[in-house]
Parts: sequence; structure tokens; C-alpha cells
Amino acid sequence: MPTADRETVTGLPPGIADAREELTPMLSQYADLCAAHEDALVLFQVGDFYEAFCEAAEAVARVCEVALTERSDSTGDYPMAGIPIDNAAPYLESLLDAGYRVAVGDQVEDAEQASGLVDRAVTEVITPGTVVEDELLEAGTTNYVAATAREGETVGLAAVDVSTGECLVTSGDRDAVAEELDRIAPAELIAGPDAPAFELADAERGWTTHAYDPGAFERRAATDRLEPYLPAPDRRFDGDAELRAAGAVLAYAEYTQGDDGPLSYVTRIRRYDPRDRLRLDAAAQRSLELFENRGLGASDTLFGALDETSCALGRRCLERWLRRPLVDADAIRSRHDAVGELVDRTLVREELSDALGAAYDLERLVGRISRGRADARDLRSLHATLAVVPKLKATLAGADGEAGAGDGADGEDVGDTDAARPRTDHLRDLRDSLDELTEVRELIDDAIAANPPPEITDGGVIASGFDDDLDDLRTTEREGREWVADLEASERERTGIDSLSVGHNQVHGYYIEVTDANLDRVPDDYRRRQTLKNSERYYTPELKEREEEIVGAAERADALEYELFVDVRERVASETERIQGLADAIAALDALRSLATVAVERDYVRPEVVDDPDAGVEVEGGRHPVVERAEESFVPNDADLPRGSIAVITGPNMSGKSTYMRSVALAVVLAQTGSFVPAQAATLPVFDRLFTRVGASDDIAGGQSTFMREMSELTEILHDAGPDSLVLLDEVGRGTATTDGRAIARAAAEFVHDELGATALFATHYHDLTDLADERERAFNLHFTATREDGDVTFLHRVVPGASSSSYGVEVAELAGVPAPVVDRSRDLVAAETGGAEGVNAEGVDAETDASDPAVGSDEGDDPDASLREFLAEEETEREADPKGTEDASAATDGDSAADGDPRTDRSAGAQTELTAALRDLDLARMTPIEALNALHDLQSRVDNDG
Repeated sequence: MPTADRETVTGLPPGIADAREELTPMLSQYADLCAAHEDALVLFQVGDFYEAFCEAAEAVARVCEVALTERSDSTGDYPMAGIPIDNAAPYLESLLDAGYRVAVGDQVEDAEQASGLVDRAVTEVITPGTVVEDELLEAGTTNYVAATAREGETVGLAAVDVSTGECLVTSGDRDAVAEELDRIAPAELIAGPDAPAFELADAERGWTTHAYDPGAFERRAATDRLEPYLPAPDRRFDGDAELRAAGAVLAYAEYTQGDDGPLSYVTRIRRYDPRDRLRLDAAAQRSLELFENRGLGASDTLFGALDETSCALGRRCLERWLRRPLVDADAIRSRHDAVGELVDRTLVREELSDALGAAYDLERLVGRISRGRADARDLRSLHATLAVVPKLKATLAGADGEAGAGDGADGEDVGDTDAARPRTDHLRDLRDSLDELTEVRELIDDAIAANPPPEITDGGVIASGFDDDLDDLRTTEREGREWVADLEASERERTGIDSLSVGHNQVHGYYIEVTDANLDRVPDDYRRRQTLKNSERYYTPELKEREEEIVGAAERADALEYELFVDVRERVASETERIQGLADAIAALDALRSLATVAVERDYVRPEVVDDPDAGVEVEGGRHPVVERAEESFVPNDADLPRGSIAVITGPNMSGKSTYMRSVALAVVLAQTGSFVPAQAATLPVFDRLFTRVGASDDIAGGQSTFMREMSELTEILHDAGPDSLVLLDEVGRGTATTDGRAIARAAAEFVHDELGATALFATHYHDLTDLADERERAFNLHFTATREDGDVTFLHRVVPGASSSSYGVEVAELAGVPAPVVDRSRDLVAAETGGAEGVNAEGVDAETDASDPAVGSDEGDDPDASLREFLAEEETEREADPKGTEDASAATDGDSAADGDPRTDRSAGAQTELTAALRDLDLARMTPIEALNALHDLQSRVDNDG
């Protein structure tokens, strides 16, 4: 949205400002609210609509696609547009998506009781990061607003989810905080006057950034703001940067919720160190597709693969775990213990799933209750969730072998293995955290009607029997209505007027209606109330008395109900911390159950997690958790990566190199999240950081080409990775000239090995990089196999030791549908550049092999000793067919040499004999491909030396 447009729409619209001295009282009230909220578009309640005027109205009409009308009075004509209050959510969402913050000006007094102009006030400011309405929030997600403040070189970061009350605080240098912002993924960022700009925020990372009152970031103001939330705030944070950021973000949160004071449900202000979790920057989250897939399958993410949660609490918890995997080996094993327990106990797992499915979002419920915005249905939802807790505890008790599911009367096992073994400490602690809140549940059950109406001011909210005075008023009202219901029959009988009717309206109250044809039969005690076209309406003294009783009882009952409801809501709100503790336990239980369900249904295995600093990655039969769900079949692969090693991976395009690398990284992420992993077996160390340089993309708006972005990501890795990091590097250097790119790739690989000591997977088409295996102690080669027959390429997606021989680029182009003339011309150019034989081209990149090449038919990478085996077999066949001829040929050669008398010839003949013998002695059937390659290399060296 252009700045000029924003300036005319937010705050006081110019059309209103120009006529401010002449405005009517209502428009003056609107102008005052606009002037007090300069950064927001004000929606002003007028009856059943939220209205905007002048330039703001034009914006509302355009964005919300509603009619632009006009309000005319003695002071002028004012453009006007509005949205219906009872269906405001979709329009508010449109305004938020358009970049506006919306200040909602509600009527704060009863229009019927107001003397003159109804009082209005801004009750909330709706912004992307402070939305609390369920209609504007996705279930089971977090929605943070964050703030940053700088103190020297330290940047403080605080984030609060206003819908749930969760508050996080940390600090670090600029890069560390930028990484945390990527991890938290706030919807909105407010920056202090001295905080870094984080330039990529809006364009790339998905949040809106804006300035806020500099005074809120001052130390004294921040301390004062924090004191209602936690004692001695200046001793609770690591430096002033954290304190100032926390105070400012809470000030902003309070402002958006109507500036009514502290948010009492923000009870969980947690200061944390980013190093206490596996650090995943934006590039890693993006390339591993943890939460977002930018391809066609937008829902195909790691989170999507893991999410089998039953309730919103569990979904939010699982996402939190995946954004912050653990780095403490004992904590990881504890989660694995709990998941394993639930994997083994099918009945317990299924019963938990059923029970958790009835749980509502306690975190958001208690937020509304504490803010005084919960209705009676919210309290009944809380009651329904609390009613689940005893079932959860009983189910977990059954898993402990206690009396419960699957047990006999004395708690003895009656054959169901789901109740056979003790629970883990992790599940035991969770069960102990399941606070039943019996008194709260009973209070709601006693006080709130089972099926209350949506409005809390219209009666029918409080259950019968909860309050004697209310019951008396309801009895009076009910008896009065019953008397009125009987009145029509009794009056018909008394007057003999069969068409007589008794009715009610909001203007005249109760009445007796008689048609004009029967007016002569009207009794003397009837009093005329209203004359209609063909009838008259009357009342009697007794009817009027009853009406006063009914109306008075109803009004007093409604008022008393509201008072009682508010009291009940406040009593429930006083237990906010206990309810939040219960929410945490339910969330963790559901997340663990989800991980167990995925493990069972998709054949995941528990990884062995070792905290030995020398331990490497060992995965047997590993799979990609997302790709395997989308494909009919998936080829599993092993991974054996010693700590601090670098695996140089070569192979054809589309053979699976990137998928393989991601599979290894995702196994680490899953394991440290607490999940089992898609493999036959896995032994994994604990990494502290995970870096990726995978895929190609640009940031044109940010001024970065594809190659510049690649180099930026590489720079971060080379600066920040260490011995406890896992690094994925894919096609480094491919975005520039081949000579430069190959040099950068080699230098980067050497630096990772020599200086960083990180465990790394390095995929490349620069095949001369495979020499690193000979030059560096901890470097080795892997490649992906393929076969080619009659010009058709088959990718086997199998990783084996050694280096690949071809990238099959032209074949992949053909598979992609590149026109045949281009493909044929490409083959001609490759053949011309490589002399018609398989090898490397002038730039050092793989050339394609000719179809007549005897090596073509199976990728040499599949069986690097195939040509050697063929040569030896042919030699042996010839020897058996004509042993004498072979000897004669040898003798002739020897004779010629002897005749020449050249000692060099003698040595050459002897060397040839030795090489032939060595070739015969090679037991190729028992060799691995890498052993065969090493043997060939040794023989080649001997030939070179003898030559």
C-alpha cells in the first residue's frame, strides 16, 4: 500500500479533519477516536454496522468490496462504507491482508439507557500479530507479535502470542536474533528506535515491520510495564536489551487489547538461550521444507507428515517442538521413551486419541476468559475439556499396569499386553500434571446452562438451581407468561368473542385485540390501547399488572444473570495458571501420541541417540518422510558418516542426491524433536546446528541474484558451522562460470573439512572434487547409480561408495520434454567436445558417453570393475582356446627382445608378466566397488612407473 494512501486512511481522514469544527456530535466522536489512533483505520459502530468515513470509507469499500454510500447532514456530505458487525471477520481479514491495522470503536453503553450521544471507545486494535478472534486465526497455530531492542552489540528479542499468553524472551547479536525471528516466525515485528532493520523481513520472511512508541522501549518504562507480570523484572533477564524488548512488546499487546491494564493471562514469560535448541535458520527450514513447500504440493511438509494430533493444543505443541528440536541427549531419550511406550500400547494410544479429540483449545479459551471476552459457550467448552482429564488419567494409569483398561479387578493383567509394563517417567510426569480442576468443572456444571445462547445478556445462561433469587424471578416471569397464555381462552369464554386474541409487541406490550364487528361486546373493564384499521387493541388493569410483573422479572433476571455470569467467569479466570499448566500437559501428551501414531503407521524406528563427541551418523535403510508419502515406492538408502567427515556425492541429475541429503538431515531433526525416524535402524549423535545450501532461488526485490543468494548462504555456513554442526551443500558454485564455480566448490569443501570439522554432505557435478577422497583423511566419495540401455536411462536411486561416471544431463533434458532437435544437437556437441568417448569436457564437467561405448549398459558407478572383469574373461578364453599360440606369441616377443639385447625390453617383459599375474589374482567377485577401484589404481601406477 502506498505511503500516501496509508496516511489518508489511517488516523484522521483529511475529509473529516477539514470539517472538524462543524461536525455533528457523532462525527466529532469518530474524529476523536481517529486522532487518538494515528496508525490504524478506525471502524466506528453505528447500530449494527462498523462504519468508516471519507478517505477511510473509500479504502474500506475498495478492500472489502462493499458499497460506498454517503452520509449527509447540515454540515455536508461524507462518503461512508460499513461492514456488518455480526459478520465482520472476513472483512477484517481482508483489511489485515491489505496491510492495515484496524481500531474497533464499539458502543460501550446501552443505547436505550444513554442520555444523548451513545458513548463509544476503541475496545481493541486488530493487527496481524495481535489477532485474538478465532475466526481470524488458524486452529492449532501460534501467532506472535515480536519486538527488538538494541543495547550495544546485543539485540534483545521478545515475542508474545496475545491469543494464548505465551511470551518468549532472548537476545544475541544481529545474526542470532535474525535466526530466532525465522524460527519464531512472528506475524508482526515492532522495532525499537535503535534496533536493526532486518531488511528482508517484509519481502522474504512473511511478517510486517513497523516502528512503535519509542517511550515504550525506555528502560524505566519497560520495567514498570513488566512489574505486574513478574517480580523484580530487572533481575529476570540477561541484560537491558531483553528487558526493553519485553516491556515494549507487552505495552503494544496491552494497547491493542484496549489499554485496560496488564494481560492477566500472560503468566508464562520465558527467557531462553537459542543454544539450548537445535538451531535451524531460514535457509534450513526452507530447503528442508519443515513447514512450507513452495512446490505444487504445498501441504507436503515435514510438519504435515508428523501431524496426526487430535486437538489444537497438540498441533501447536508439535509445531513448537519441530521449530526447536532438543540438544540435550537425556531429554531426547526421554521423549523417545514416551513415544516408544505409546508405540507398544495400541489400546492406550487409541483411547488417548479418542479422548483428546474432545479437548478444546484451552490456551485460547483461558485467554478470552481472562480478558473478560468469553461467553457462556466458552465456559461450557472449558467444562467439556476438563471432563476429558479423568479419562486421560485413567487411560495412562492402565498403561502403568494399574487397575484400568485391560486389567482384572485386582489390577492383574488379564492378557492384554497394552497394560503389561510400567509407564515411562516421561508419561508418569505428564499424568501427574493432568490437573482435573474439579472445583472449576463443578462450578461451571452448576452455574452454566448445558446449551447456553450465544449472547450473555439475553438470559438463559445460568442454570436453574444455581441462584435462589434468579429462580424466583424466573418463576414469576414463567407464571406471568402462563397466565397470559391462558388469558385468551378465558376472555373468549367471558365475552363470547371467538375471534378475540391476545398478543404482544415491543412498543405497546401485551394487548387484547377485538375486530370492529365485535366492538359492541367489549366489556367495560377493557381500556383502549391502540386503534387499527379493522380492530381495536385493549388492556385490562389485571393484564397491565401482570405485564409489569413479567417485564420487571425478566429484566431483573437478565441483569442478575449477567452479574452471576461475570462472577463465575472471574472465578474461573482466577485459576488461569492451573488451566495453562493443564493445557501444557494435554498438548505434550497429544504431540507424543501423534509421533507414536506416525511411527506405527509408517514403520519408523527408534533411533539410538549417543552423546559421544566422536559419534557419527549411521542410518540403515533411511527414507525421506515426505517423499515416501507422495510416491508409490521409495528406495531406501544407508548413511554412514563419521563425525567430522565430508561425503562428496556425485551422480546423474534426478538420481536422488538432494533427496538423500535431506533424508539424513530430516532424520536428525526428527530424532532431536523426539520422533522416531523412517529407517530400519539409526544411530545418531546430537548436533547443535544444521545448515543447508540446497536448491536455487533468487530475491530480486532484495537485490540478490540466484548466485549471490547462494554465496550468502554459503558465507553463513563457513562463518558459523563447527564440529557439532551438520552441513548440507548441494551444487555449490553452479551459478557462475565453470572455472570459478569449481574453484569455489573445492575451496569450500576443503574449508569445511580442514577448518570447521563439521559433518557434511557435499553433492556436486564437478567430478574432479572426488579427488578430495585421496587428499583428505576424512573425505570419501558416494554416488548414485543409473543404467542406460538403447539410449534409455533408468535411475536406480541407490547410493553406493565411489565416484560416478556420468551426469546424464542430455538424457534428463530429453525426459523433461526438450525438443528433439535440441537434444540431438546437444549430443553432437558433447561428442565433439569429448572426442566421441566418455570422459570430461573442456571445462571439467562430465560429458555423456556414446551409445556404442562398451561401458554403457550399466553405469560404471554401479560396477566400476565391470570392464576389468570383461577384459580378464576374454583373455582367459583366448588362452584356453589356443594355449600354444599364446605361448608362441610370448616367445616371439621374448625372442625379438633378446635379439635386440635391450635390457629395457627385458624389464618391460617382466613387468608385463607381473601385471598379468596380478590381474589374474584379483578376486573381483569378493571385492567391493571401491576396493576394485583401488586395485586398478595401484596397477595403473605400476604401469606408469614401469613405462
